[in-house]
Amino acid sequence: MALRGGLPTESGFVGVEGVRLVEEALRSGCRIQAVLFSESGQRHHERLAPLVDRPEMAFPTLRTTDRLFEGLADTEHPQGIAALVKPRETSFDDLVNSAGSGCAPLLVVLAGVQDPGNVGTILRTAAAFGATGAATAASGVSGTASPYSPKALRASAGAALHLPILAGMSLPILLTQFKIAGIRTLASSVRTPEEGGQLLLAPWQVDWCEPIALLVGNEGAGLPEETERSADARIHIPMASGVESLNAAAAAAVVFYEAARQRSSQR
Repeated sequence: MALRGGLPTESGFVGVEGVRLVEEALRSGCRIQAVLFSESGQRHHERLAPLVDRPEMAFPTLRTTDRLFEGLADTEHPQGIAALVKPRETSFDDLVNSAGSGCAPLLVVLAGVQDPGNVGTILRTAAAFGATGAATAASGVSGTASPYSPKALRASAGAALHLPILAGMSLPILLTQFKIAGIRTLASSVRTPEEGGQLLLAPWQVDWCEPIALLVGNEGAGLPEETERSADARIHIPMASGVESLNAAAAAAVVFYEAARQRSSQR
């Protein structure tokens, strides 16, 4: 159920499948309930042995037939290895304090991003460019896909198991908490604000060395207007005429690359 259904178990464990994802799960420090090898998947044991066979890991290693494994796997061509892993629990305080000493928080908030592939890709991109944490929230009538669903985990290449992720807080409360914590909120936007209204900044016009949370909205509708107005500023990627917008994950990559460029120059 955890692998094919994509739902957590009653005790909160999620299924990860494939040698790379299982390896990332074992390295993440998250609690592992069990690792499962199929007959052909046993070939991966040598690669994972330094992680699987450590006495302190203290979880069972299970084995099954290739036929049974194929029946429970979510992928079309399974590699014969899977695990049950419990994602780390993250509070708001954990999120804003997740940055290392001397490093300002750099957060991404997924608000109404419905495609699990986009969710995973954004988290992978954010982690690659130095984001210190993430949050998921509903936006209007649009919920955000779970970062721990099989497709999202594959798209994140395991980054969702390493990055502190806060889920379940309402978007208005989250924005209020950011203001209290002194974290500047930037709403990714395709709209043109009213004249004399809110700032519309290009990525290179932002000081990314400050504590910042980037808000990324629904793939089609973007962020609700009221959310954009509640943010400290709107951020917009200048593009060639005739091009309306970028895919949510592509836009996040452009913005976070600029953030990484600035933050690396300050070290």
